[in-house]
Amino acid sequence: MTQLLERAIKEIQDLPETEQDAIATLILDEIADEKLWDDTFARSQDKLSRMAEKVREDIRTGKVRDISVEDL
Repeated sequence: MTQLLERAIKEIQDLPETEQDAIATLILDEIADEKLWDDTFARSQDKLSRMAEKVREDIRTGKVRDISVEDL
């Protein structure tokens, strides 16, 4: 455990139980969200690679053009 996390936990221990539970919920939700993001990103690599190849092909064949700020 890092020193920063140990310090945070010590501070949290001094809070009322309801605040401790609220912080614990935030932390657990953040961990679950991070795991979901990692899993989703890992599963999307093939699709992202195909999309990138399509863009490279469109650039090679002239199907896309550069735009400038004035074009927006």
